[in-house]
Amino acid sequence: MTVNESAENYLETILILSKELPVVRSVDIANELGFKKSSVSVAMKNLREKQHISVDKSGFITLTPSGREIAEMIYERHLLLSSWLVRLGVPEEKAAEDACKIEHVISRESFQAIKSHVQQTADEMP
Repeated sequence: MTVNESAENYLETILILSKELPVVRSVDIANELGFKKSSVSVAMKNLREKQHISVDKSGFITLTPSGREIAEMIYERHLLLSSWLVRLGVPEEKAAEDACKIEHVISRESFQAIKSHVQQTADEMP
């Protein structure tokens, strides 16, 4: 299940917005990301064609199981990497910015190794 960084960002944004809003629409995504609605519409069409989202007659966007799986994977990476960087002394805003870049390029194996290390270090803390 390979998608590009842009698609991963859109899916992650839909996931985050779905936790905050009763329904997610293209305009919500455009506002959140600072993109034109036309750009978001093209991206939603592509995600719908790849069956990562569904859009109902009212324009409400929902993640499909494959879309949710990708979104949750990226979001988990983002949360863990940004909190880890903050614990290492990186300012919160910079940590979040860097996590956004890293979350898309890090391999599954490297992320798992970092995740295991972070969990192990947290368990060892008094």
